[in-house]
Amino acid sequence: MAHLESRKHISPDSGFPITLHPRFNPKITGHAPPDPLREEIVPEKDRALFADPEKKALFSVAKRVDLTESVGTVLENVQLSQLTPQQLDELALLVTERGVVFFRDQDLDTDGQVKLFEHYGVLDKHPAQKDVRHVVIRGSREDHREILKYTPWPSGDFHADTSFEINPPSYSLLRMEEHPEVGGDTAWVSTYGLYDALSDAMKRFVDGLHAIHTSRLQYDTILDLWGVGPNRPPIDSHHPAVRTHPVTGLKALHVNPGFVTGFAELKKVESDKLLDFFAYHIHSADDHAVRWKWAVGSVAMWDNRCTNHRVIPGSYEAPRRGIRTTVFGEKPYFDPASEGRLEREQRLKADKLAVSSAAETEVAKEEAVKLAADSTLTPA
Repeated sequence: MAHLESRKHISPDSGFPITLHPRFNPKITGHAPPDPLREEIVPEKDRALFADPEKKALFSVAKRVDLTESVGTVLENVQLSQLTPQQLDELALLVTERGVVFFRDQDLDTDGQVKLFEHYGVLDKHPAQKDVRHVVIRGSREDHREILKYTPWPSGDFHADTSFEINPPSYSLLRMEEHPEVGGDTAWVSTYGLYDALSDAMKRFVDGLHAIHTSRLQYDTILDLWGVGPNRPPIDSHHPAVRTHPVTGLKALHVNPGFVTGFAELKKVESDKLLDFFAYHIHSADDHAVRWKWAVGSVAMWDNRCTNHRVIPGSYEAPRRGIRTTVFGEKPYFDPASEGRLEREQRLKADKLAVSSAAETEVAKEEAVKLAADSTLTPA
């Protein structure tokens, strides 16, 4: 990464690069994005809402293997290219529930991937994306901890795809075309689980906050590190720190270290401390995380509304190249009447126990009445 502007300015005292603010970089100050900022859209009804809740059509052709309790499922013995519209809807529902669904040895090509994903909505376009249909995803062989001295965006950290947009993506699909034998894994963490793992007091506090999602740090880094021009000007969006998922109705923590820089309702130091906590909270959530080992032909489909993800950097030499397609989602919102995933599970369990208890009571009453009737009919 010697082409980073900051690394070209060396201190005569330490022998290390002098850290310069990216705005000193003429590539950044001189860039004029060709496209305007986006305006809010209202996407079509989520395809998962058309699905059979039991997913009978999908599971009739695919074997389900859950990788962890909280997040991540592999579907075996199935080709995405062969799924019917009904099965694709049921796949979307499974993704909203499990966060990310994986496939191996797929026969999709780029045209087939684009056609398949158009079933889920209007294709999104990343700010650095040149092809309107897809973006190329490569690996990370840099020490992301070290380059943070010279470029402001934490590119190696957890994020939801372009969460700063007015309409952040709902579903994303990544298909791997080239990959090293070892290295280049991707990790996902469930934001349903992240919300559940908070204390009740913290949940009540965060429920009322708005997280500041910004593209400014990525905007500067794209120009300096990637050497390409972002299509759109930088944007700051205030999204609910806890969002309600439109399909599952569940609460999910809508905070990620990649794009969130603070909280609208808090003062600077308060925001910084809360961000530090959430960085710890996300990285320590092994019980709500899954790590996927890629191979050529592997596919992952995930829901950005209930997961964060990151590529795991490494020192591998072989190329890593994947094709990613995404679709627009709804503007994030928070419904105070929604519930957490764990809260729902506990409520349903309590309801089931109450129904069972009521049924047992009714049976006991019937037996008591029968016994009383029998005793009256028996001669003394």
